[in-house]
Amino acid sequence: MRPVVLGPKWADMTDTIRISVDAMGGDNGPRIALHGAQLSLRERRNTSYIFHGREEVLKPLLEEFPDLKAVSTIRHSETVIAMDDKPSQALRKGRGNSSMWAALQSVKDGEADVAISGGNTGALMAMATFCLRPIEGVSRPGIAAIWPTLRSDIIVLDVGATIGADARQLVDFSILGAALARALFDQQQPSVGLLNVGTEEVKGLDEVREAARYLSEASGAGFRYHGFVEGDDLGKGTVDVVVTEGFTGNIALKTAEGTARQVGTYLRNALKANFMSRVGALFASSALNALRRKMDPRSVNGGVFLGLNGIVIKSHGGTDEVGYKSAVGLAYEMARSRLIDKIDEGLKRFPIKPADSTAEDGKASKPEANPA
Repeated sequence: MRPVVLGPKWADMTDTIRISVDAMGGDNGPRIALHGAQLSLRERRNTSYIFHGREEVLKPLLEEFPDLKAVSTIRHSETVIAMDDKPSQALRKGRGNSSMWAALQSVKDGEADVAISGGNTGALMAMATFCLRPIEGVSRPGIAAIWPTLRSDIIVLDVGATIGADARQLVDFSILGAALARALFDQQQPSVGLLNVGTEEVKGLDEVREAARYLSEASGAGFRYHGFVEGDDLGKGTVDVVVTEGFTGNIALKTAEGTARQVGTYLRNALKANFMSRVGALFASSALNALRRKMDPRSVNGGVFLGLNGIVIKSHGGTDEVGYKSAVGLAYEMARSRLIDKIDEGLKRFPIKPADSTAEDGKASKPEANPA
């Protein structure tokens, strides 16, 4: 078993991890962001924060968390990006003066090690791409999710940054996902699989099969290429990194979250059905609590934007303070593990890749599935 290390193990580190927060992003207001940061600070004392947003709103909220206030700075930003703003609209509206842009700018300027937002996903990806720019050699950035399985946590990408992907982009996602696996799981050769409708080499779209050929030839350059994987392999944890394009990945993510809630509801209803089931639940309470924690989507909240010149974490917009704490923990771990350096290393080790079709025909894949 190889769990993701997001706990207090690293709390005695002397280097401070600086986290820039778009405090106005999300469905439930800035209190969730501050409360989640406070919960994380209890386990990771070597953390400081820059909260971006309306000062008249954030200042009284921060007074409620004295420990957090002692390691935090508020940067006033008047403009707030709405959850229903289109990416192009958000860029025009918020470039330079919104809380979302300011959080990213702090990373670009070297004031923070990582940025986090629970706001509009499409807007965040557009702003992050414009502000931080893609790493040289990466055709398009992707969003990676930490995925609990029967074996251990794995990485799945892309879960919503790009609708459709050519072979070059799928290869890039594989390199980025492998780098994230090395950062999170401390594995030198994580296994990578391409999500497909079957495991046979002749199945799937042309771009998927073309990406498979390149990955097979490059296996060993920072990862082990497993081959095609199917939908049920996500739950099994067959590979460390599952690669797909954003449309399929986002549907898979939402389906898994919905299924977890459905099973949880079934279980709660069954345990309350009659007196004997309630008695049985009492005796099995410790095991049931462990199951509840395992199935709680809040425990793996947070998507990593990969392929940019800076680390950006997207928290689920509707999460509570416990979920936001998980996203902050993920941000902390990404900064601590020097994710960007591992991505650069992976790009250098990879041999020649397929041509970028978007560069050839002047057309870019349509961004944004808005997974938050």
